[in-house]
Amino acid sequence: MIPLLAMAVSLFVLIIPSIIFYKLCWIPLHLRRLMESQGIRGPPYRFLHGTTKEIIKIKQQTKDAATMDISHDIFPIIQPHLYSWIKLYGNNFLHWIGTEPEIVVTEPELIKEILSNKEGTYPKTIVKGYFKKLLGDGLVVTEGEKWSKLRKLSNHAFHGDCLKEMVPAMIACVETMLEKWRSYHGEEIEVCGEFRLLSSEVISRTAFGSSYLEGRKIFDMLSKLGVLISRNMFKIRFFGIGRFIRTRDDIEADKTEQLLHDSIMEIVKKRQFEVQSGKADSFGSDFLGSLLKGHHDTDPKSQISAAEIIDECKTFYFAGQETTFSLLSWTTFLLAIHTDWQERARAEVLQLFGQQNPNSDGLSRLKTVNMILYETLRLYSPVPSIIRRIGSRVKLGKYEFPANIKMAIPPLAIHRNPDIWGRDAHLFKPERFSQGMAKATNGNPTAFLGFGYGPRTCVGLNLAISEAKIALSMILQRYKFTLSPECVHSPLIVLTVHPQHGVGILLRPL
Repeated sequence: MIPLLAMAVSLFVLIIPSIIFYKLCWIPLHLRRLMESQGIRGPPYRFLHGTTKEIIKIKQQTKDAATMDISHDIFPIIQPHLYSWIKLYGNNFLHWIGTEPEIVVTEPELIKEILSNKEGTYPKTIVKGYFKKLLGDGLVVTEGEKWSKLRKLSNHAFHGDCLKEMVPAMIACVETMLEKWRSYHGEEIEVCGEFRLLSSEVISRTAFGSSYLEGRKIFDMLSKLGVLISRNMFKIRFFGIGRFIRTRDDIEADKTEQLLHDSIMEIVKKRQFEVQSGKADSFGSDFLGSLLKGHHDTDPKSQISAAEIIDECKTFYFAGQETTFSLLSWTTFLLAIHTDWQERARAEVLQLFGQQNPNSDGLSRLKTVNMILYETLRLYSPVPSIIRRIGSRVKLGKYEFPANIKMAIPPLAIHRNPDIWGRDAHLFKPERFSQGMAKATNGNPTAFLGFGYGPRTCVGLNLAISEAKIALSMILQRYKFTLSPECVHSPLIVLTVHPQHGVGILLRPL
């Protein structure tokens, strides 16, 4: 017995270090040589940490040195490691998040091939940890038949006639916000908080048939998870140690996830009870209604589970708030600086609507406002990175990649490519879009990634743009505004790109 035990221990001592060496040393070295042979270079791999320590160091140096004037060239400030490595290694390079390899891609033709693929060659990454708690297995991250089923439900809820039916509710939400603004006439108001409340109220009313007060706990918990994700983004856990040692953030994330689940279930059960008790004759035509219809569908292929309802609610509460809040905040910031474009937008709004509330037909004819929104999305794209993975060995352009590599596409880098946008790519110039998107991008459809591209384009795009147009139109009808002298321009990534210190503006009623 003892010799057998000794032999087992000896094998363990020999095999485990070999496995560790293979995974942590040989694979990274082999992959680096394979990529370099094809012209893809990158920062050196460091044992266990990959390039994460260097990322943290570069970000801290940039933060310490930054004195952010009113400049829209934010890419070197909020993603300084990517900016530096593109300059050093070229448009496509290899780096490492711990032991996980990641290819950063900024060539539009390669991006088009990745994002337009319909064969599942470049699926979404498998979310883990805090991201899993935030998004579950919802539309943003799921694949295959499940994605098709969920996308169909979402398309129905956020397009066409359903979207038109949401306009009165969006107008009512903006009116409530502007009523509060009356007390700020001639004074400074910080609009980021206002727009966060507004986007929360809109998504609560239009998608879930509830009020912001009912959804406030959900938004607070989603924001908390967002902070936890950002705080732990480049922290490396070795050998699954997180299963045995729990940090304070781990415990807080678990608690928040459970509270989030319970809060969403309250809203779901309330809607179900209304139907079961006869107070309502259907689950409704909004997003929650579509989910519940899917849940009670008799066709197993169309049916969705209770867990899928929870994940979809989390996804749309989060995405519905974050993207629109970011877009409205940065658009107001830009118009407060570039008052000539503010005047042009106001003239268009008054010509179309006068002092009446916006309507669906008029919203579609807001050309100048549309140009401004597109230019805002170009300069301050809400999503800092679009992530995909390679499921199996693949040829992409002139390159060949093995399986199990992440592909990262940074919109801010593409949106500032001078070969596409010109040497003034860092400037606010909405006239770029005066002749449409194709002309603005010089025929490169993936040169603009404000809401993604291809089959996985953001399903809430039309909702976000409609909400932004309504809010801006109603603000421009009532106010002129300029940037507060106290406003500090400090963009920050907390999952999405938003103003760290808010946007302070001075209101002057018309």
